[in-house]
Amino acid sequence: MSGKLEALKPQRKIELFSGTYFAACTVGGVIACGPTHTMVTPLDLVKCRRQVDDKLYKSNAQAWKMIYRSEGLRGVFFGWTPTFVGYSLQGAGKYGFYEVFKNLYGDRLAPNMNKTVVYLAASASAEFLADLALCPLEAVKVRMQTTLPPFAHTLREGFGKIVAQEGYAGLYKGLFPLWGRQIPYTMVKFASFEAAVAQIYKTLGKPKESYNGLQQTGVSFLGGYIAGVGCAVVSHPADVMVSKLNSDRKAGEGAGQAMSRIYGKIGFPGLWNGLPVRIFMIGTLTAFQWLIYDSFKVYLGLPTTGGH
Repeated sequence: MSGKLEALKPQRKIELFSGTYFAACTVGGVIACGPTHTMVTPLDLVKCRRQVDDKLYKSNAQAWKMIYRSEGLRGVFFGWTPTFVGYSLQGAGKYGFYEVFKNLYGDRLAPNMNKTVVYLAASASAEFLADLALCPLEAVKVRMQTTLPPFAHTLREGFGKIVAQEGYAGLYKGLFPLWGRQIPYTMVKFASFEAAVAQIYKTLGKPKESYNGLQQTGVSFLGGYIAGVGCAVVSHPADVMVSKLNSDRKAGEGAGQAMSRIYGKIGFPGLWNGLPVRIFMIGTLTAFQWLIYDSFKVYLGLPTTGGH
């Protein structure tokens, strides 16, 4: 009788922390990051152009009107292809490796380590690797979006032109500032998300397991938005510098030399150009990424992230 009852209980199809589990998290990262970043391409396009030249448009609304009037909807979404490919690859690495490193650091190597330290170390390690895949696509995207007339009109054309002019090294010339932007961003994104989710469940007064999947993903959405605002502020100066470096770095100029020259031109206030639109963009983006990622995990019968 007990055997029959056991057979009626729902069985988890994917074992936690198995190779299949980490592969599922990697796929979830692709689904969470690629489409969401592509969706906000119009915001990203205007943000990047205003970072490079703050006199180009008086406002975001004016920018979209001007672009739509001259180029149509295709112009508003200009650069979506490298965005989709680049952030799909980055999402795979960021979420997949985060789960790997969180398990490695927190459960295997140092089970008694402070959880926040584990989250910070795991997210930093994951983003370090993920950016190796993102960097070439980011270089093409920024060149396409910040040069007028455009440096290239397609991902293939942009990739080929950079390689022809600068070799494959040209695709990675923004790697160090990209790390400078993305690693702190992801550390804040994951650690503050985990903290926010834990605090939300504490405020609600019931353990996570007492809520259904839909309710848990709602908590993920709220925690993601809180994390996203912090991410935007922490990473914005480096985001401006990445845009400037990819559009205004002279041939043969070292990264440090280029950053010093650019900083001399824009000053400290220039590092904060476009911050309000980025807060809106990243807050919304991060919230939907966590919602999609955890919804995918629930669909597979896995627990949502955080709140343990």
